[in-house]
Amino acid sequence: MQVVPYKGSTESKKKQVSEMFNGISGQYDQMNRLITFGVDLRWRKILIEKVASLSPKNVLDVATGTGDLALAIARETQAQVIGLDISAGMLAVGAEKIKTAHLQQRVDMILGDSESMAFEDNHFDVVTVAFGVRNFEHLERGLLEIKRVLKPGGTLAVLETSVPTNPFFKLGYLMHTRLMLPLISKLFATDKRAYSYLVASASSFPYNESFTAILKKVGFSSAQYKQQTFGAACIYYAKK
Repeated sequence: MQVVPYKGSTESKKKQVSEMFNGISGQYDQMNRLITFGVDLRWRKILIEKVASLSPKNVLDVATGTGDLALAIARETQAQVIGLDISAGMLAVGAEKIKTAHLQQRVDMILGDSESMAFEDNHFDVVTVAFGVRNFEHLERGLLEIKRVLKPGGTLAVLETSVPTNPFFKLGYLMHTRLMLPLISKLFATDKRAYSYLVASASSFPYNESFTAILKKVGFSSAQYKQQTFGAACIYYAKK
């Protein structure tokens, strides 16, 4: 059964996700830091270092949200960067960040659907997605679309939450997601259902070998993953 932000809604997951992120865009960054205790910044840094090592000329950041990853890639590389997202609210926050960083000439924020992108085939050197693939309404369709816009030999880099396999760390993860996160959400979030969805979608998403198998199924090669923070997140790399 598909996990959606608003149970009982007749709208598509895509529409619900867009509305959800529009509603929480103003507090999304702060809540991210609070929920992960800031360790998500370390995960992003590892992904950015990998992207920078590829010396890309152009990068597409899918589900860019408020543009944290897109901006960081622009700072660490000479690439032209496009951030794509279905939430106008999140993109508006990102646009202000870009303006503050004086990177308008190298970072564009575009409203668009990751499962049907208005880019030509074989266009980008690198495509990144941070905490976004689990929000795709049709996972394989979104991955196929990413593969389409990647150049042959191009790299897909995905950062996504996962569930630790070690019983000790898994217990800590479950305590955090089932006890701490609801409390944090209750105290600070304006949309409690949004953060309940983010937890549920993270725990139900296919991770580790399951996700690399999907990447291979849709045609990516050299799909591999590296666990982060005892398996609380994974970074996946794959080639077209």
